[in-house]
Amino acid sequence: MSAASWPEALRVFARIGLQSFGGPAGQIAVMHRILVEEKRWLSEARFLHGLNYCMLLPGPEAMQLVTYVGWLLLRTWGGLVAGLLFVLPGFLAVLALSMMYAGTQDVAFVEGVFFGIKPAVIAIVVEALLRMARRALRTPLQRWLATLSFVSIFAFGVPFPLLILAAGIAGAIARVGDVASADGATDGLIDRALAAGALPHVRSTPRRTLATALLWLFVWLAPVAALQGLAGGSVHARLALFFSQAAVVTFGGAYAVLAYVAQEAVHAYGWLTAGEMLDGLGLAETTPGPLILVVQFVGHIAGHRAPGGLSPALSGLLASLLVVWVTFCPCFLWIFVGAPYLEAVRRSRRLAGALAAVTACVVGVIAHLALWFAMHTLFARVTVVRSLGLTSHLPDLSTLNVPSLALAVLALVAILRYRVGMLATLSCCAILGATISLL
Repeated sequence: MSAASWPEALRVFARIGLQSFGGPAGQIAVMHRILVEEKRWLSEARFLHGLNYCMLLPGPEAMQLVTYVGWLLLRTWGGLVAGLLFVLPGFLAVLALSMMYAGTQDVAFVEGVFFGIKPAVIAIVVEALLRMARRALRTPLQRWLATLSFVSIFAFGVPFPLLILAAGIAGAIARVGDVASADGATDGLIDRALAAGALPHVRSTPRRTLATALLWLFVWLAPVAALQGLAGGSVHARLALFFSQAAVVTFGGAYAVLAYVAQEAVHAYGWLTAGEMLDGLGLAETTPGPLILVVQFVGHIAGHRAPGGLSPALSGLLASLLVVWVTFCPCFLWIFVGAPYLEAVRRSRRLAGALAAVTACVVGVIAHLALWFAMHTLFARVTVVRSLGLTSHLPDLSTLNVPSLALAVLALVAILRYRVGMLATLSCCAILGATISLL
């Protein structure tokens, strides 16, 4: 028995995919409005608990959350379709924009457009940070965890997985979060179906869990292994391996993933520059779907510049497909293997505390991302300073770009003070940037 019909589910998940602009904060708000308030498929408590669980996983939490809801409604095929419909519109849009960017980025007008988009992205990330902070930092301990997370990343370069592990342990010991009631709110379609015992697929067995894990591990890693064996030195093999690793270690949602990918893709691999990384984020911000699709842009640029025996366009296309494959396949693995055990997590105060602490830690990660993007947008030169065991990125104040600063302030005022929409802000900054560049 299913909790919803397929035609209705397809319409709802396609609508979410097309309307999910604005990064994780905006996407989660869209899902909450449609799934909790309009359709009443989930109660508030179950939605928030599912969100906290997805925040604990590596990878994009918004895509994992919609996959989880699809799985609850219509089993494995429902989760697969919900996740794909969430990704597909953005994938097609970013692919088209990446191809245009790779072919025209030296044109003055296009450079001007991205000159205006970059400062607007700063405002969007800051707004997302403030929204998440208001929701996640409700106790002194949560605020301390967020602060320590930011300082640890910015000043000491502590790896993301270690931060998440430490926050989870601290949250479990201190019992930061609230436990969802065993009875729970039953004002959602899924909640009522679960209470009536009508969704047997939520109860898994070790045998089914093992079979599911092996299946999705094969789907995820078979292309990676084939590339390593057939073309181990190619940029495609390196992209497949790096983004497979990123899918495992980048905890804390899309913004945490971006911070890690930006540092490695720019500084370690040299696939693109910091400015181009910001351009890619601007592209992803202007399209529907997961913000993490910026990795598709990274893959396309890397493949376009190192085509091997292929044409640059074909190499970029294959790199885009490959990066998206190894980024999102693990999301299905985490949900289909772990979601059946989520009900047990709902009843544990220690696990609920760990989830709440991880969410607080993510706020510090996003704050670091906002600062990193701001420095590389507003200053022409940012140096890495290592002293007394500390590693920091400090801007050269003499290289401040005053027009970029003015656009960033304008975007911040528009979004934070006057509540101007994200697309309107990006469009206005893009026009102003193009005008400034041409003048």
